[in-house]
Amino acid sequence: MGETGMTVLTASPAVDFYHLDADLTSEEREVRDRVRLFAQRDLLPIAQEYWDRAEMPLDLLSGLARLGIVGGSIEGYGCPGISSAAYGLALQELCRADSSFGTLVGVQSSLAMNAIYYCGTEEQRQHWLPPMVRLETLGAFGLTEPEAGSDATHLQTTAVRDGNTYILNGHKRWIGNATLCDICIIWARTEDGKINGFVVPRETPGYRAGVITGKLAKRSIWQGTIDLADCRIPAENRLAGMSGFGGTATVLMHARLGVCWEAVGSAIACYEIALAHAREREQFGRPLAGFQLVQQKLVQMLNGISLAQLATLHVSRLRDAGSLTPAMSSMLKMNNSAMAREVALHARDILGGNGILGENQVMRHLCDLEALYTYEGTHDINMLVVGREITGLSAFT
Repeated sequence: MGETGMTVLTASPAVDFYHLDADLTSEEREVRDRVRLFAQRDLLPIAQEYWDRAEMPLDLLSGLARLGIVGGSIEGYGCPGISSAAYGLALQELCRADSSFGTLVGVQSSLAMNAIYYCGTEEQRQHWLPPMVRLETLGAFGLTEPEAGSDATHLQTTAVRDGNTYILNGHKRWIGNATLCDICIIWARTEDGKINGFVVPRETPGYRAGVITGKLAKRSIWQGTIDLADCRIPAENRLAGMSGFGGTATVLMHARLGVCWEAVGSAIACYEIALAHAREREQFGRPLAGFQLVQQKLVQMLNGISLAQLATLHVSRLRDAGSLTPAMSSMLKMNNSAMAREVALHARDILGGNGILGENQVMRHLCDLEALYTYEGTHDINMLVVGREITGLSAFT
């Protein structure tokens, strides 16, 4: 830790006990290191301050756009077309500094842009994706509803065709960037009963969004409620490339992999903070790191992170090979979110009373991981997705 107590990220590779770095391409290492520098220099020093105020440092968006990671693995349309591992490592480094900021990138790239890419037509991709890459257009992803969280197939929001327009009515909740976005991908049920995505500009009459207050996790990114009251949009704003919940599920499957990298980034931060503290802090005449129980916690933390790194890199390679399945991404998310949560708890324990101080960062990561543990599929639902895959029997409908 520095003289002020603020944790400083190292410029060298983060936790790499199994020499993961050797399995990365030169481009992947370059992307990771570029984002790491941005995160250490520009994001980390202000992260706690903005988290305390529940504000997003939007003035960093221009620097973020120059990093060449927005759009991730999407090819064409001005997107970087980098590997899944390169994009994941970028999210890891952002979340190592501030997971709220990492979530903003995930909402933009993994959810909103991927929805247009996977479910939209070529014309829609050409129209919407280039300005989103440049962050001139911010996106949101409006799937979750007050009565449809894990049960996302039973949406109540409707889209009724009226001539060359659609009229949307319904409610959404827990939508990141709902009040900041320029466009929101609203998922609604059409008259044929199918779920479709619709590109809804935030300024459209009938779109009303409000910030959810009192949030104690991911405080810097604003989650919102959206009320759609006779919200009329052009018919060409329906994402017509892929209809039905299968399109939505495809987007979520790919986005879930990014969340797995986010979990690793937060876990790495907590481990590094705890290790540095254990080496420096003396009790009973010697450093905390010299005590067996502390070493046990540190080893458990490193073990969990290292195994998650290997699994996440491997699944990223599977995604690029076109072999990723929903159950794969679910099991990885289930594993990584639980691992990161446990690592953060161990870190808070090792720091003792200092662990609850904002300046030491751990409590911010711990709180933020409580949100990550739930979004992109709760731990239990992801477990049941895997259970369905291996048994052939669904424990939920």
